[in-house]
Amino acid sequence: MQQLPDRTALAEILPPVVLEIGRLFAAAGHELSLVGGPVRDLFVGRVSPDLDFTTDANPDQTLDVVAGWADATWEVGRDFGTIALRKGQETIEVTTYRAEAYDPDSRKPIVAFGTSLNDDLYRRDFTMNAMALRLPSLELVDPYGGAADLEAGIVRTPGTPASSFSDDPLRMMRAARFASQLKMGVAPEVRQAMADMAERITIISAERVRDELVKLINGTDPRAGIDLLVDSGLADRVLPEVAALKLEVDEHHRHKDVYQHSLQVLEQAAELETGQDGPVPGPDFVLRFAALMHDAGKPATRRFEPSGAVSFRHHDVVGSKLVKKRMRELRFDNDTIKNVARLVELHMRFYGYGEAGWTDSAVRRYVTDAGPLLQRLHRLTRSDVTTRNRRKAERLAFAYDDLEQRIEELLAKEQLDSVRPDLDGQAIMAILGLRPGPVVGRAYKHLLELRLDNGPMGAEAAEAELRAWWADQPEAQEAAETLEA
Repeated sequence: MQQLPDRTALAEILPPVVLEIGRLFAAAGHELSLVGGPVRDLFVGRVSPDLDFTTDANPDQTLDVVAGWADATWEVGRDFGTIALRKGQETIEVTTYRAEAYDPDSRKPIVAFGTSLNDDLYRRDFTMNAMALRLPSLELVDPYGGAADLEAGIVRTPGTPASSFSDDPLRMMRAARFASQLKMGVAPEVRQAMADMAERITIISAERVRDELVKLINGTDPRAGIDLLVDSGLADRVLPEVAALKLEVDEHHRHKDVYQHSLQVLEQAAELETGQDGPVPGPDFVLRFAALMHDAGKPATRRFEPSGAVSFRHHDVVGSKLVKKRMRELRFDNDTIKNVARLVELHMRFYGYGEAGWTDSAVRRYVTDAGPLLQRLHRLTRSDVTTRNRRKAERLAFAYDDLEQRIEELLAKEQLDSVRPDLDGQAIMAILGLRPGPVVGRAYKHLLELRLDNGPMGAEAAEAELRAWWADQPEAQEAAETLEA
C-alpha cells in the first residue's frame, strides 16, 4: 500500500472541483470533507471516479451553498440527507452528517442527522472507509485506524462488528467483496460476527446482494471472497449451490471436493481474460460466474456406480437449470442469465473430441450452439482442466488446440459465425407456395440442419432438398388430396 500523498500532491491529484466546493462551504461557515472510498483509494494509488462528501450543513443549507456554482442539482436522496450535483464533468454527492440504523425486521434505514464528523465516520462500514479529508485544508481525519488497517490488509469495523452488521447486514457481503477486490484479510471478530449473523442477510433486497456479488466475482481475488461467503454461512443464504459443492468428492481426485475444483476453474478462467481490445475483456462476469457455477448440477446428479465410481450424468443440463433459477432469484437481467446458463450447459460438450474425433458437422454445431459465447466457451473449457496428471492435461490442451484450429479454418471458409440455410424464409415460401406460419419454420430448420451437416450447398441443391422434404410432409399430402377432390 502507498502512503497518502502530501497536501501539495493531493491538490494536484484530486479533481479541481474538490477544493472549489471545499472553499465554498468554508466561506459559508460549514464543514465539508471528502469521505469514504475516494479517500481509501488515494492510499492504494488511484483516484476514485466517485466524489462523496459529508458536511454539517443540512440539505437546504447545502443547496444554498452550491446555488450558482453547481450546473445542476438533484434532491432524490434528500430524505437521507444527500444532495447530488453536477459541476462540469464531475458528479458529486454531499450528505449531511448522520447516524444510521436499520430496524431489525426492515430493509429500510432509519436516518437521523448528526453534528460530528467523527460520529459520522463511526457509523460507516469499515475503518478503511471511515477516513476523511477535511476541505479545503486536506487534513486527514482517521479516528479509527483505517490507514493502519489498510497497511495491514485487514477489514475491520469502526465499532463492534455485531452492531455494524445489525445496522446494515449488506456490510457482511461488502466484507467479502473487499477481500476479493483489495486482497485483504478479515479480522477474526468480523469473521465471527458474519458467521453469527449470516441469517440477517435475508432481509436485504436481492438486487443489493446481486450488486455486491458481481463486484466480488469481478475482483482481483474472487477465491478469497467466495471462501469467506462459504465459511461464514452467507453462501447458504445467497449462493447455496456453491456451498453444496463442498459435499461432493472430486471424481478427478485433483481436489478433496468439487468446491475447490470450481474455485480453481474460476481463477484459471480469470487468467485467460484478455485486454480491452481482445475477445473477452476482463473482468468478465459471465465467464467468471459460469466458471464458478459450472458444476452446480453435480450434487443433484451424483450416482454411485456398481464399480465403486461416482458419476454425475447430465450435470451440465441440470446445472444450467439451477443457475437460471438462482440468477432469477438474484434479479439478474435476462441476457446475463441466458449467457451464464448456456455456458454451463455447454461446458462438457468438448470432452470426447480427443478420443473420437469430430466431423466437420460436429464442429459446425459446436460453433453454432455457442454463438456469440464461443470465445468465452473456449476459455471455460480450457479452465476446466485441473488434473495433476501432466500427460492428461497436455492431451486435453492439444485436443482443444486442434479443435480451435479447425474452427478457425471453417470460420474462414464458411463464415460459421453467421450460419444460415442456403434459402431464407422468403425463398422457402416462394418455392413451396406457402404463407408465413409454422411450416415455414420447420422447413427453415430442416435446411439449417443440412447446412450444419454438409456445409454450404448452393441455392439449387438446397431447393431440391427442400422439395424432397416437402413431399413427405402431411401438409403437402393434404394439399394434393384437396386438389384431386
